[in-house]
Amino acid sequence: MFTGIVQDLGTLRRVGSGEVEIEAPRPITERLDVGASVAVNGACLTVRTRTPNGFSADVSPETLRRTTFGSLRPSMHVNLELALRADQSLDGHIVLGHVDCVGRIQALYEEGSGWLLIVGYPSEYCRLVAEKGSIAVDGISLTPHTVEGNTFRCSIIPETYEKTALRERTSGDPVNLEFDVLAKYVERMAHFVHHD
Repeated sequence: MFTGIVQDLGTLRRVGSGEVEIEAPRPITERLDVGASVAVNGACLTVRTRTPNGFSADVSPETLRRTTFGSLRPSMHVNLELALRADQSLDGHIVLGHVDCVGRIQALYEEGSGWLLIVGYPSEYCRLVAEKGSIAVDGISLTPHTVEGNTFRCSIIPETYEKTALRERTSGDPVNLEFDVLAKYVERMAHFVHHD
């Protein structure tokens, strides 16, 4: 489990043949063991090998279908978060690292002392997005403050903008989206209530 609070940035070295290789800062690699979970742009991956300078992880066909990994290129920065320990505080929201779909940045621009992010996403997920709810965008815990059709808007504080790969993104870029797990369970239960 994760919180959507990005801990550091990694650099993508290679994606292909069912594997991803990432160069990561020493504070991250020192805490990774083979078999450990790590969120890479919000997708939970399992460490296959580890070196002092990074790690590799398997990427399943399902992960490639559901995420932006297929469009990432070497030297791009990716958001990294280690799995939550039982003694840590939950500063963001409950994030499983199970990406639901790929959205697309419609706009990202400065607003006041921060930035405004507008993301479009497939309309079949509209029921899972709520104003003042929670959503993970490339693994970043964000709060949609405006929901219109199949777009949502989030305010980005300077701390988030400066410490995540969001600062390198622009209009048209794809992003991984994970909708709130509580919303998904409520929607699933409501489906069975209406079909019994």
